[in-house]
Amino acid sequence: MKKSLRWTLLAALGVLAGCYTVPETGRQAMVMISPGEETQMGAAAFADIRAKEKVSLDPAANERVRRVGARIAQAVGDALPSAKWEFVVFDEPKTINAFALPGGKVGVYTGLLELATTDDELATVMGHEIAHVTARHGAERMSQGIVTAAIGVAVGVATDNSRHRDLWRVGYGLAAGGTVLAFSRSHESEADYIGIRYAAKAGYNPMGAITFWQKMAKAKEGASPPKWLSTHPTHAQRISDLQKWMPQVLPLYEAARLRYP
Repeated sequence: MKKSLRWTLLAALGVLAGCYTVPETGRQAMVMISPGEETQMGAAAFADIRAKEKVSLDPAANERVRRVGARIAQAVGDALPSAKWEFVVFDEPKTINAFALPGGKVGVYTGLLELATTDDELATVMGHEIAHVTARHGAERMSQGIVTAAIGVAVGVATDNSRHRDLWRVGYGLAAGGTVLAFSRSHESEADYIGIRYAAKAGYNPMGAITFWQKMAKAKEGASPPKWLSTHPTHAQRISDLQKWMPQVLPLYEAARLRYP
C-alpha cells in the first residue's frame, strides 16, 4: 500500500474511531465498535459457549454465582447500560477460570468455585472479568486489529463480515471451543483494579483478591511461563499491585458493607 493511501486510511479510521472513557480509571481508549454491535456479538458468542460446554445443575453453585453476580451488577450500574445479566456455571472441575462477555453474560467454571472458597474471593474474580467488559478491552483490541489489518492489507478488511467476526473473537480472546484466553498485561492490570473496586462497592472484602491469587500462585507453582512470555502479570506482581491498591478500595468496602447483611 502506498504511503499516501496509508495516511489517508489512517485519517479516515481516526474519524470513525470513538474515544471511550474507561470507568473507574478514566483512561481514554480508541474504540471503533458500537456498543450495540458489541452486545449482539457477545450474546451470540455466549450462546455458542453454552451449546458446547456442560452447564452445571448444582443448585448451590448456581445460587452462589447468581447471588454474588447480582451484587456486582448493582455495583457496575450505568457502566454497562445495555446489560441483560446472565450468570451460568459450567461443570468443569479442572478449569480454574471465569469469563464475561458484552451484554452482561458471565460464565464461571466449577474448578474456580473450588479454589475461590469465600464469596469475597469469588466477587473479586467476577468483578475482574466484568471489568474487562465495562472497560471494553475486547472492542479496543478489535479496533487495534482493524487498524492494523486495514493498513497492512486493504480498506475492505474493516467491513468484511467474516474478518470482522474473526477480529472480534481475537479481541475477546475466544477460542473455537469457548475457552477464554488472556488479555494483554496492561488490560489484565486495569481489570484487576476495576474489579476490586466493583467487589468493594458490592460489599465484598477486596482483600479476597490477594488471598485468591496467593492460592493461584500455589496451585500453579512451577507452571507459569516467564513474565516476558506471558500476557498476564506474574502472580507476585499481581499480588503486589493489589496490596498497593488496598488503601484506595478498603474505604469503599467499609461504606458498602453496611448495606448488606
